[in-house]
Amino acid sequence: MEYDGSAYCGWQRQPNGISIQQVLEGAVARITGEDVSVIASGRTDAGVHALGQAASFRAQTNLPVHKLFAGINSVLPPDIALRDIKEAPAGFNALKDAKGKIYLYRIKNQRLRPVLGRQYFWHVRCRLDLNKIREGASFLAGEHDFSAFCATGCDVRSRVRTLEPIDIRECPENLLEITVESGGFLRHMVRNIVGTLVDTGRDKIKPEDIPEILASGDRRKAGMAAPACGLFLKEVKY
Repeated sequence: MEYDGSAYCGWQRQPNGISIQQVLEGAVARITGEDVSVIASGRTDAGVHALGQAASFRAQTNLPVHKLFAGINSVLPPDIALRDIKEAPAGFNALKDAKGKIYLYRIKNQRLRPVLGRQYFWHVRCRLDLNKIREGASFLAGEHDFSAFCATGCDVRSRVRTLEPIDIRECPENLLEITVESGGFLRHMVRNIVGTLVDTGRDKIKPEDIPEILASGDRRKAGMAAPACGLFLKEVKY
C-alpha cells in the first residue's frame, strides 16, 4: 500500500487522532463485514509517507482477492491506496516475517522557500556539501550500535543494527534523495541519521567525527531529527 501521511497521527491507532491503521481497518470491515486487525510491517510516525508499506490481516470472507482489492480501494480516502493484495501462506505476519526495509528521504536544497510539494521534502536553505555528506555516510555502513541515532524512550533489547551503504543521489530541481536500507531500524533512526548527515553537509559536524558519535552511544552528540515530511517507507523485503 501507499499513503500520504500528512493528515494522520501515524500508522498505529491513537486516542488523539486518526491513524492509517484505523482507516484501513474500517475499509476492510466495510467490504468484508468483519472486524479485523491489520498488522503492518512496522509503524510509521505522524507525517511519514509510504510508497511500499506491507500489511496483513485475517478474514473469513469468501470474496475473491481481486474483489477485495477493488472493494477496499473504492472506500479508502484519496490519500491511501492499495497497490496489490495477495492471499498469504498460513501463519504469515507482515511484522514478524519482514526481513528488511528501505527508506527514502527527500531534501529540497535551495535558498528560496518552495511552496508546492513542501509536505514531501525537507527544505534546507544553505548549500550542502555533498562530498562531506557522502564521506560521513560511509562511516555508518555495516554493523554498529546505533544508540546515538535512536530516539529516547526506545525500549528494544539491542540497538545493534546492520546498515547497507547509504545511497545519496542528486536529482533535478535541487532535490536530494537519501536511501537507507537495513534488516531493522530503531525509532527515529533514519530521521536522526539524515539530520546528522545534513549537519555534516553544512559543516556543523565533521565527517570524521561520525565514528566517535557512533561509539559514544550518546543521542546528544548526533544531529537533529530530520522532519517527518521528507521520509518515505519505500519497500519492505520478505
